Amino acid sequence: MNAHVLPPKQAAAAENTSSSRKKSAKLERTGPGALFIVVGCILLVVICLFPFWWMSLSSIKTLRELYTIPPIWWPTAPTLDNYYKVLFESNIPRYFLNSVIISVGSTVLALCLAVFASYGFARFDFKGKSLFQAFVLVGQLLPTAAIIVPLFVTLRVLGLVNTYWGLILVYMIITLPLSVWMLTSYFKALPVELDEAAIIDGASRVGVLFRITIPLSTPGIVAVVVYSFVTTWNEFIFALCFASDSSVKTLPIGLAEFSTEFNTDWGAVMAASVVMTLPIALLFMSMQRLFVGGLTAGATKG
Repeated sequence: MNAHVLPPKQAAAAENTSSSRKKSAKLERTGPGALFIVVGCILLVVICLFPFWWMSLSSIKTLRELYTIPPIWWPTAPTLDNYYKVLFESNIPRYFLNSVIISVGSTVLALCLAVFASYGFARFDFKGKSLFQAFVLVGQLLPTAAIIVPLFVTLRVLGLVNTYWGLILVYMIITLPLSVWMLTSYFKALPVELDEAAIIDGASRVGVLFRITIPLSTPGIVAVVVYSFVTTWNEFIFALCFASDSSVKTLPIGLAEFSTEFNTDWGAVMAASVVMTLPIALLFMSMQRLFVGGLTAGATKG
């Protein structure tokens, strides 16, 4: 037992060597390379946050300050007139409600279909499986201009132009392909043995999906929810073509209404942009960890 015990001098020398290695490793982590990375990250954050910061400041500026050259970095007389105009003198509150209904509806519908389709692709082998998966991804590659006319004709035949359901179905078509792809990759990463053990215990395939697969796939499902919601919340072209009635118009269309042929009310545009951006910012902040985890798992596993 005592043969492995170092003498006091050798033990002290070994301890000093270990501490010097730790110090050198710490210096490497805090050296010029680490400083460069930190500075780069700070610069990236500033670049990303600057548009939102400038938009927020512009929303509380007066009309004279908005058109001052060179621009005023901080308003000398902050005002909430722009927010009053947006919230009480325009249709933005109605458009906000429309965006919430349409975005939530299309996200829920796309998620339900994506869960079942992805589970089928991940757990079953059937004839033409690869072909079906390719068709799903091809739908994501089609340009917007190529599908506007066919979708409009279809919605007009079904009587869904200027309706919530029309935009919900269109947005579901847009977000479903990538949602299926992300969830399929995530489901494939889960061990098949979990499904087999549950089936041996008497669970059905649907029971396995809802009791085991979905609870274990929360990050992937959150990633799909955030992606679908943000895509539909910010979409402009389809809403412009399929929703000409004020009762169905969404927030992006409301922003465009502040610009006329002869003038643009930039103060109202900035205030409405802040109102439109806040829900998305809150959604990202509340689900950031799960969203990033779901994206990385869906991209690297499978």
